[in-house]
Amino acid sequence: MLKERVEQVDRVVIRFAGDSGDGMQLTGDRFTSETAQLGNDISTLPNFPAEIRAPAGTLPGVSSFQVHFADYDILTPGDAPNVLVAMNPAALKANVGDLPPGADIIVNTDEFTKRNLAKVGYAVSPLEDGSLDGFALHPVALTSMTVGALAELGVAKKDAERAKNMFALGLLSWMYSRPFASTIRFLERKFAKRPDLVAANKAAFQAGWNFGETTEDFAVRYEVKPAKMRPGTYRNITGNAALALGLVAAGVRAKLPVFLGAYPITPASDILHELSKHKRFGVTTMQAEDEIAAIGAALGASYGGALGVTTTSGPGVALKGETISLAIALELPLVIVDVQRAGPSTGMPTKTEQADLNMALYGRHGEAPLAVIAPKSPSDCFHAAIEAARIALMYRTPVILLSDNYVANGSEPWLLPDVNDLPDISVAYTTEPNGDDGRFLPYLRDPQTMARPWAIPGTPGLEHRIGGLEKADKTGDISYDPANHEFMVRTRAQRIDNIPVPDVEVEDPDENSRVLVLGWGSTYGPIGAACRALRQRGLPIAQAHLRHLAPLPANLGAVLAGFDKVVIPEMNLGQLAHVIRAKYLIDAVPFNQVSGLPFTAATLENMLEDVVKNG
Repeated sequence: MLKERVEQVDRVVIRFAGDSGDGMQLTGDRFTSETAQLGNDISTLPNFPAEIRAPAGTLPGVSSFQVHFADYDILTPGDAPNVLVAMNPAALKANVGDLPPGADIIVNTDEFTKRNLAKVGYAVSPLEDGSLDGFALHPVALTSMTVGALAELGVAKKDAERAKNMFALGLLSWMYSRPFASTIRFLERKFAKRPDLVAANKAAFQAGWNFGETTEDFAVRYEVKPAKMRPGTYRNITGNAALALGLVAAGVRAKLPVFLGAYPITPASDILHELSKHKRFGVTTMQAEDEIAAIGAALGASYGGALGVTTTSGPGVALKGETISLAIALELPLVIVDVQRAGPSTGMPTKTEQADLNMALYGRHGEAPLAVIAPKSPSDCFHAAIEAARIALMYRTPVILLSDNYVANGSEPWLLPDVNDLPDISVAYTTEPNGDDGRFLPYLRDPQTMARPWAIPGTPGLEHRIGGLEKADKTGDISYDPANHEFMVRTRAQRIDNIPVPDVEVEDPDENSRVLVLGWGSTYGPIGAACRALRQRGLPIAQAHLRHLAPLPANLGAVLAGFDKVVIPEMNLGQLAHVIRAKYLIDAVPFNQVSGLPFTAATLENMLEDVVKNG
């Protein structure tokens, strides 16, 4: 037997791909969890069909999970996989075009039948026609070897075949020296009511590990050292989970109950699932019959003194528009989470896009401004949720939190914060009449925040009128007076414009860059990786990123004016670029992509290199 050789590498990108029923998301998630335990920096990209069970063996039915891990700080899930695990011909064909020369391809040869090859247009097996000669091909009979490994356990053949993803996970865990105790514990929990399945999956995992150790096809084993990270306790977290925990933390720091009114919609549903686990922190969740009922309940909760939240994606925001306008007229706190997906209409529910910015800024009838913020990464969703709650509570306004599918389902290490370091966002209810004559004036504003009093219904002496009809200044009575309407419209707009937000920061190590790349939301990672690569090659370039999109940072105009060229990459057709051009009269250069996939760092690097060199 050949002596095992261990090779040190600084980074690896692995993509698991197969049918939507092959368990690729579970496999990728478990590999990511194993990797997190070693202290590597991680970024992931799940990619799966919208159908619950897409047609088996077809290109539309391919599900994949990509994980990038390294011994240094990384910003993206990686552009091109170093390793592809393809469970069938469809998975190979859908992903082989993304591989660099020399990449490892592990294929499940049991699935390369004439029928499966024909389904995706292969006249001859690519395993035999030489088309994969530029790669390191590893044919492995994953299905039959898994069935053989489980034969003595008496597991039904169908259940045994389903465990092939655990065989693949065991093999990759061996190849990259991953720990696996947590995976064993996970399987014991997941299948606790089916001891036979616990045994089957554990045996399949062990068989994959053993195969790696004994076969001569994998003579090299790899190691990726832990990344240098700030001291503290970390956990791997998705954007949706981080956002949900941020809302829990916001409720605790505000000393308020949290109420979520939600209707299930991809890709926001996991926030509802996660929040429903935290009742002990004063969280109430309600799965409503539709989007309109969901936001109506959330706004009612805010009226009753809770932190009202509703979660949705693009189509749901359209349905919620009238109630958002009502919340603006009532001047009550409300957090609306929009996990953006590719549209319009139903669009591509499991793919990513940034195309709801215009709707967040302007998508309501009348003059109805509100605050808009966007997290830049999965872990940043936690802090963005707290910030959204802070603004909503302090300034009595709805806040739209614009996440997206890339951030929501991607994951990365998250440094658990000290709760005592989180901001105190508590606000006081009004408990006494505030008028000089002993009356309660529901629209008498705080001179600093311009927020109106938050009076809880049932408080003696604070009875007041609510509803969508225009209110008279101070008294809140119904008013059709033209001058009053003009005053109230301008006052509501000024309240939002006056919200103080942090200045935008510019990352420009060379301090002589003439090109600024401006981003928002999930473009942070690809832009950062591209700028980092250009600087390493000696090309000066600056980067700035917006979290607050309404109101915009006060220094943004001056920052933009300091550069010869401003480039704005977006996963839409130029929505932020239009805003920047209109507000600051800057000839911002849009760079747009609406493929349902995030930018690759290489795409942005090539584009920005041309801008830096040629203007």
